[in-house]
Amino acid sequence: MQKIISAIVADIGKILLGKEHQVKLALACLLSRGHLLIEDLPGMGKTTLAHALARVLGLSYNRVQFTSDMLPADILGVSIFERDSGQFRFHEGPVFCQLLLADEINRSSPKTQSALLEAMEERQVSVDGETRPLPEPFFVIATQNPLHQSGTFALPESQLDRFLMRISLGYPTREAERALFQGVDPRAQLRQLKPRIDIAALRKMQAMVAQVKASESLLDYLERLVQHTRQSPECSVGLSPRGALALLHAARAWALIHGRGHLLPEDIQAVLPSVAGHRLQSEGGDGARLVERLMRQVDIIAA
Repeated sequence: MQKIISAIVADIGKILLGKEHQVKLALACLLSRGHLLIEDLPGMGKTTLAHALARVLGLSYNRVQFTSDMLPADILGVSIFERDSGQFRFHEGPVFCQLLLADEINRSSPKTQSALLEAMEERQVSVDGETRPLPEPFFVIATQNPLHQSGTFALPESQLDRFLMRISLGYPTREAERALFQGVDPRAQLRQLKPRIDIAALRKMQAMVAQVKASESLLDYLERLVQHTRQSPECSVGLSPRGALALLHAARAWALIHGRGHLLPEDIQAVLPSVAGHRLQSEGGDGARLVERLMRQVDIIAA
């Protein structure tokens, strides 16, 4: 299993140079059955990462470019009357796939953004009074541009909370960018990617995440982190029970990716910024700074 995970990370790393940590976070998110939000400037490789994950994991893939005039039916699907049969026939939208890339999700209106809520939480969509299940597994990878850019709508808290992780790719290092200049076009390399696993193997890996053991002392540390976010005057909104479980699931996936069957405090700390940064709120609105203080102020071993 460790060889397969290493091969997946290496394959994507050939396209996204110098982003091994972010690739592992994205993989941990999907192994935890969560959804991923990638926030960064245009041209940083957000779409490339989503497409590469779909290819190496052997998942069916659809991409939706969100715009201000997009309607919920453009994502979920619509019933169209067919004259020959005299009946309405439902035409599935792009959400009916295993990995949906919601590109620039914050360029659409809140009404369209909310159309994904049921799909992300329940793995189903309700259209025309009928509930339709989505394929298994089902993941959403959404990208968004920074909110200071024109034409963007902030995601509501209820939508943000549906994403298990939020990550940022950032600029490449000088060495990685030089290798990019001298190498093959990433889009050409992307087309050459082959699946490393099938759906059955992916489900097995997801089941193994739940089997990663967490000791009582480790759970005590997790509980202290969660309680600190709820009691600290610096946090106007702390981690919810869903956020706390997301942190535990992501840490277990991180441990599995690194070949361990048990949790370490370092596993929680590795995923904490990505899991909690978009959930914690303060008057300043800087979740990343709150996470940094949280790790400094909460001891691994209780006093």
